[in-house]
Amino acid sequence: MALDYLSLLNPSQAGAVMQTEGPCMIIAGAGSGKTRVLTYRIAHLLEQGVSPFNILALTFTNKAAKEMRARVEKVVGPNARSLWMGTFHSVFAKILRSEADKIGYPRSFTIYDTQDTKTLIGQIIKELELDDKLYKPGLVLGRISAAKNKLISVNQYLGDAAIKADDEAALRPKIGVLYQQYQQRCFKAGAMDFDDLLFNTNVLFREHADVLNKYQNMFRFVMVDEYQDTNYSQYLITRKLAAKERNICVVGDDAQSIYAFRGADITNILNFEKDYPELKVFKLEQNYRSTKNIVWAANSVIKNNQAQLRKDVFSENEEGTLIEVIKAASDNEEGKLVATTIFEDKMNGHLSYDNFAILYRTNAQSRAMEEALRKLNIRYKIVGGLSFYQRKEIKDLVAYLRLTVNQNDEQALRRVINYPKRGIGDTTISKLVATAEAANHSLWEVVSNADQFVAARISNPVVTFAENIKAYTALAAREDAFESAKFIAKNSGMIEELYADKSIEGLSRYENIQELLNGIKEYVDDPEREDKSLGAFLQDIALVTDSDLKDAAQEGEAVTLMTIHSAKGLEFRNVFIVGMEENLFPSQMMISSRADLEEERRLFYVAITRAEKKLTLSYATSRYQWGNLRNAEKSRFLDEIDPAFVHFKFAAGGPPSAGEQPFQHVFERRSNLVPVLPRKVAATKYVAPADFAPSDTKNLVAGQRVEHPKFGFGTVRLLEKEPTGAKATIDFEEVGEKVLLLSFAKLRIHL
Repeated sequence: MALDYLSLLNPSQAGAVMQTEGPCMIIAGAGSGKTRVLTYRIAHLLEQGVSPFNILALTFTNKAAKEMRARVEKVVGPNARSLWMGTFHSVFAKILRSEADKIGYPRSFTIYDTQDTKTLIGQIIKELELDDKLYKPGLVLGRISAAKNKLISVNQYLGDAAIKADDEAALRPKIGVLYQQYQQRCFKAGAMDFDDLLFNTNVLFREHADVLNKYQNMFRFVMVDEYQDTNYSQYLITRKLAAKERNICVVGDDAQSIYAFRGADITNILNFEKDYPELKVFKLEQNYRSTKNIVWAANSVIKNNQAQLRKDVFSENEEGTLIEVIKAASDNEEGKLVATTIFEDKMNGHLSYDNFAILYRTNAQSRAMEEALRKLNIRYKIVGGLSFYQRKEIKDLVAYLRLTVNQNDEQALRRVINYPKRGIGDTTISKLVATAEAANHSLWEVVSNADQFVAARISNPVVTFAENIKAYTALAAREDAFESAKFIAKNSGMIEELYADKSIEGLSRYENIQELLNGIKEYVDDPEREDKSLGAFLQDIALVTDSDLKDAAQEGEAVTLMTIHSAKGLEFRNVFIVGMEENLFPSQMMISSRADLEEERRLFYVAITRAEKKLTLSYATSRYQWGNLRNAEKSRFLDEIDPAFVHFKFAAGGPPSAGEQPFQHVFERRSNLVPVLPRKVAATKYVAPADFAPSDTKNLVAGQRVEHPKFGFGTVRLLEKEPTGAKATIDFEEVGEKVLLLSFAKLRIHL
């Protein structure tokens, strides 16, 4: 049976499968078939007579473990069911169930999820009478989690002068006390959180040599997938387990290490050979996923990183189309161009919307993309996050706006009456609701006249809140939607509340509020829009949130929208990476050190290598920030792509910048990147004249001769009316037949 599966592998893959003794590192480039190698390596061990109980295979997702187990079982049969295979947390939770009494926990200990931990931390903050605006449960949990991942115990935390100084500088000197109280409460409750599962496994192995020896003898072969994503705690556990037999195999790609913010330490894979001098290294360098152009472009970017394990990734797939770079005048236009390109590619290539993905650096960027897709009735789904208008912070601010326009909107009133917190607790709200029901009044009538219905000590903050809402209503009557929303966001305390939260989640929420205000600014700046009031804007987005988004997210084929972090491990036929601008990608927060910048470059590498057939990059020369249109500069990463693999596409009115040439296809490929055959020189591409101006296509008829700024001259063959608008099938002299949406096609008619 060995020959059956070994014959399916290339030489590097086969070598990695058959190297079962001693330490082994498999450097697996993007799309290089690492899951197949891991699967067959386990199968090969079982074929060689190794007991499945002696094999430990660690993954980062349950999905990966389940898929791998199923593949192994397909090769070797039901014997695979006895493998110790799963995520770090699931495997070591299983071990702790057996050994928990040795570290003082019951074997039936509870595992707290993130919400459980935040609730408990919130209770402790309240009991200690700390400021919950300063000591936010999510922020405190993040600090405790980071300590545990570095194996810093409560006592070490409290006794470390540097840690104490950091907390004091952040004006949160009680974090250590909260850590102590939290751990005591968990222990008393017989509970562990996710971080405890790894932390306590380290404690177990450190303090009980007999237990460690037991599992060292059991796990004679240790395998770790996605090793570049391991933290210090995971690194230490695997090193201890493999210390006796030294049969450890790690699989990963340092070029795809993008989770430092979660505690991942790239030095674990970069320095692996220091722990195992006798290490055997196998490089899986053939990419089976992407075209040559995409692979070459990715290589030209990642070679700029200093901290890396060198490899020469190549592809034997077709050369493929050049990577297209779209330069737009604004983020709003960027969305329109991306949506139009998706529509045209789908029609011309007879594709499904499932073949397309739009990737972005931050969740806030989805707004412009969502709105552009909706206008073309293109279905989409948000992965790894809520649709923009469904996010809590957006719903909170929109609730303020709704209440400003309509004080009888009870749902909006209940949502924001005590957000940000203003001393109106659940008991007070319940009393106000009961009073309104008893007197047959609306809740707003009671709230706006609270001093007539409830005691003064209760009514004072309620009255203040009502006066604020009345002031917002008066402002909205004389100002446009943007000025009203900006004032409400600031005056309500929402912006201050979100700005104070410096956690990753807090920064994301803050950016999302900024993005909503940007959208409102674009709304009122639209010269074709007559009614620019707050009420008109709310009606516009209500149609989106109540109808379009539900349909788009749940029915039929759909374009996938997600952050690049969420896209790791996935692949799509056509990929769009949007927002390729300095301070956005790379992020402004990731350019202060070489290590951070290299992580951003790895993130870009991951994004590029998600694409199979076509990759499009886009950026805007201006972008809204807090309602102000600011100039934006293209990302340095675009300049790092070898120009041999790129051509530029410019929006109308967007001339090339210095060094850019529109529709430039023919370059000499740099010989130091990859050994390749000479490129076949493409025909010269059409370049529109400087005076090109599109015509009104409302009265376009079949048979007319037209000119397109990219495709050149052609003849209209067919006109059709669709829900998305009129579309034309045009036979172009240079590129053949194309199907274009007339509202976006920019055609000049020649009579």
